[in-house]
Amino acid sequence: MGQPVREYLLTLCVTAAVTYLLTGPVRKFAIATGAMPEIRARDVHREPTPRLGGIAMFGGLCAGLLVADHLDSLNGVFERSNEPRALLSGAALIWIIGVLDDKFEIDALIKLGGQMIAAGVMVVQGLTILWLPIPGVGAVSLTSWQGTLLTVALVVITINAVNFVDGLDGLAAGMVCIAAAAFFMYAYRIWFGYGIEAAAPATLFAAILMGMCLGFLPHNMHPARIFMGDSGSMLIGLVLAAGAISITGQVDPDALRMNLSLSGSEREATHAMLPVFIPLLMPLTIIAIPMADLVLAIVRRTWKGQSPFAADRGHLHHRLLEIGHSHSRAVLIMYFWAALIAFGTLAYSVHSASMWIVFVIVALSAVGLVLLLLPRFTPRAPRWAEAFVPPRYRRRTRLATAAAGAEGTEEWDEAEEERTPVGAGVSGVNGATAIGPRSRFPDRRKTGASR
Repeated sequence: MGQPVREYLLTLCVTAAVTYLLTGPVRKFAIATGAMPEIRARDVHREPTPRLGGIAMFGGLCAGLLVADHLDSLNGVFERSNEPRALLSGAALIWIIGVLDDKFEIDALIKLGGQMIAAGVMVVQGLTILWLPIPGVGAVSLTSWQGTLLTVALVVITINAVNFVDGLDGLAAGMVCIAAAAFFMYAYRIWFGYGIEAAAPATLFAAILMGMCLGFLPHNMHPARIFMGDSGSMLIGLVLAAGAISITGQVDPDALRMNLSLSGSEREATHAMLPVFIPLLMPLTIIAIPMADLVLAIVRRTWKGQSPFAADRGHLHHRLLEIGHSHSRAVLIMYFWAALIAFGTLAYSVHSASMWIVFVIVALSAVGLVLLLLPRFTPRAPRWAEAFVPPRYRRRTRLATAAAGAEGTEEWDEAEEERTPVGAGVSGVNGATAIGPRSRFPDRRKTGASR
């Protein structure tokens, strides 16, 4: 068991290191090529920030696959399966489309067509759903057309779900990393614990995906120095979908059932059968929050008579900011719920007979709801006591200051400034090191753009 874990860890570290080291030069390249769109009304960042972070993430993906191909315990994945090559082909195509969109803002329908083509490329090379394990029925074989349509649909939905949630610094990379960690544990258990070799590609994909996200996060945490852009969000969405497709449609439930029949008593075998059906749930739980955001966005925009692809400020992370959470707290809350859903499902698949897992999940959900509504219960000190309490407990007031020979400017307290999104109009480059040093203090002067 130790040798495969060490080689997976080595693959993860190489992927993370290459992604991290490439992100700095990619950022300078993005600034030089002008891949820094103006701040839009729905954006929450304050300064124009370079995109194209997906270039570094794609480099990490290639490095991870290359290293895994030369490791003793992992090169068998490339010999017995064509799935890694299928993943690389689909990832290269979706990455090119994302790079073009980051630079030239291509039409949404063109991107949708590119996503379907990338999924089709993977299907042609063998990365497709062959059967579905359905409770009470068993393994249901799919025709080639059914498998193709289901695979393409899952890829497109996952890509857009991750793309929709990419709205705050570090949000998409962190949530996908959490999902990939839970998925890695599940896939590794199926492969090594039950001896199902068909789960090895999904385990490798999850390890590489964790490395891509971990290597990019230091550059993308608030305040972000670079965004992954569509080239990154669509890429990690495709890798996540590829792992889900591999373990859902390639692992034979009958082989797993035969293995589980040797587990002991009938009751133990009944509870151990849960991993046969978890592949139906795990791919959905790891993207539960992005999926909910995607569905709500489509319903909301359609209800207003808008296109489902029309951008707005109604996403879940936008609503957290409107409630009163700071940027960092909103991201951490989304991390918490993503981890609770993904690892809760994983824990239940391992110990489904224990009710303590259900109680713990319910208790943590209650804690999450309290954290979610925390700004509504934040006490405010009276004015006479404001000098003796931290700034977050003071009343949110504007301090008017007068400047000689100029119009008065307004200064906000630190907590209010962190919560308030900016629509447009601030010059400079966020965290600029390619053209100048980063300012340690934000510019608090009010610009001509509305806040």
